[in-house]
Formats: sequence, structure tokens, C-alpha cells
Amino acid sequence: MEDLLRRTLGENIALELKLCPKLHPILCDPNQLESAILNLAINARDAMPDGGRLTLETLAETLNADKAQALEATPGSYICLSVTDSGVGMTPEVISHAFDPFFTTKPLGQGTGLGLSMVYGFVHQSGGYVKIQSEVNVGTQIILALPCSQSELEDEQLPARLTTLHPAESGKVVLVVEDESSVRLLIVETLNEMGYQTIEASDGGAGLIILQSSTAVDLLITDIGLPVINGRLMAEAAREVRPDLLILYMTGYAEAAAAAESFLPKGTELITKPFDLDDFASRIHRMLKA
Repeated sequence: MEDLLRRTLGENIALELKLCPKLHPILCDPNQLESAILNLAINARDAMPDGGRLTLETLAETLNADKAQALEATPGSYICLSVTDSGVGMTPEVISHAFDPFFTTKPLGQGTGLGLSMVYGFVHQSGGYVKIQSEVNVGTQIILALPCSQSELEDEQLPARLTTLHPAESGKVVLVVEDESSVRLLIVETLNEMGYQTIEASDGGAGLIILQSSTAVDLLITDIGLPVINGRLMAEAAREVRPDLLILYMTGYAEAAAAAESFLPKGTELITKPFDLDDFASRIHRMLKA
């Protein structure tokens, strides 16, 4: 991920990698791990508007019963991945809410507050734990600790990757419109692994320009809450010139999603964030195969 991280961070942030060369394997979803790292890197970048340094480090840790109890974790061997920035830092109050869904310190329209909650959920679902250390005007360190695999799995025992579970329909093009860059990159990477061609846009205005052009698009995947033009209005405008366009809406509001699903027009579906990548891939495959 080094090249992707350097492109994401920009030229005014130095990236330093301190990676332990010999670590025991962990057992987790690799796509979700990449998404977690990218989320943390983007948050760190936003906390360093005037530039700074981001350090990504890996090391092994063993928790005894006392340490595990203090961290609400299970005793055993873990691999720790820390992301440390030299940014603005967090107050104790912000730290206490950092992993709450929809909690964000960013201005309206610049963040959903779902990034860190998705990281927290992924780590705990994988049997690990998360630690935050931060000081205002000094920086922040977030540590993801994931349990070591207890056995080496043979290749034939590993679950099939998305590409083999859900092969792409030949030549299909998917437009992804999402203002949260970490979510957009994760979706695009997943679709590319599945074999689809992808186009991406970061707001409804840019998405609509593509949809009103002659560019081939078979499926539109869009967040509903977008800057410039919201996803619903963009999709409705696109349907005026592309009546058969397939549309998959994304939203972080589960209650609103449940209420809206029965009113969706033909060829339109809705998925709630955060979503399981395999479920997402199955949905894409089914929509484009229909």
C-alpha cells in the first residue's frame, strides 16, 4: 500500500515505514485491513493541514491476563499496527467519542464520521483491540492489534477471493460517486478486483457531468449525501437520459434505508454502510447479471 498512501497523503506529509520483517501471520479480511489503514492515513492527513510526518509501524505483542483485562481483550499473541501523526491531536473528550458512529470533528459535508467506527468494528470482529493515544498540538497514535493466526492455513482452505466468487460480467462499467475518499477507494479497488471497469467522482456535480455525457455506464453506485448535488437528485437527472441505468444507493442511516427500500423504482437498490464486502460484491454481481 506504500504507493497508494504516498499519493493519498500528498507532498507535504512525509511517510515513514517501520515494518518488522518477521512477524507471525494474522487471520483477517485483507480488504478491510487495507481500508482501515487508508482510513487512518486520511484522518492523519486531515489533522496535519500544514504538513507533517506519518509513521506506520508494526510489531509483535503478547498480552498476559492482567493486560488483556485492562484492554478488554483476550490473552495471547497479537500483531500491532500503529499509525502515528504529528498533527493537531485530540482532547480527552474527542478521544472518548472517536469511534462512535457519525461522530466527526470535520465541518458539515467533509466527513460522515463512519471511518473510525468501521475501523473499530473490523478490528473487534477480527478478535483484536484498538488503542488511542493523543495530545493536543503534539499528535495522535492509533494502534490496531490483531490476533496471530493459530495455525497456518493451506491455500485450499482459504476462502475464495471476490474475483472468483463473483466474476464480472464482461465489459461492464461502474461509476462510483462518493465524497469520502477512503470509502470510494475501497469500493473502486473491490470492483477492479472483481474485473469491472470503474469510473469515479467525488461529488454529485462531477458524477452528473459523466452521466450526461456519452461515456458508457452500466451501474451507478452513489452515496445519497453528496456535496454539490445529492445522490438521489443526480441519479434522477441521469435517468432522464439513461432510463435503463442501474442504481445502487449507499447510506449510513439504517432506519431511513429500511423505510425507503419498498419505494425504490425498478433497477434501483439501496445498501447500508458499513457493509460487508462479500455482500456488496454479491449485490453488484446480481444487479449486473439480471
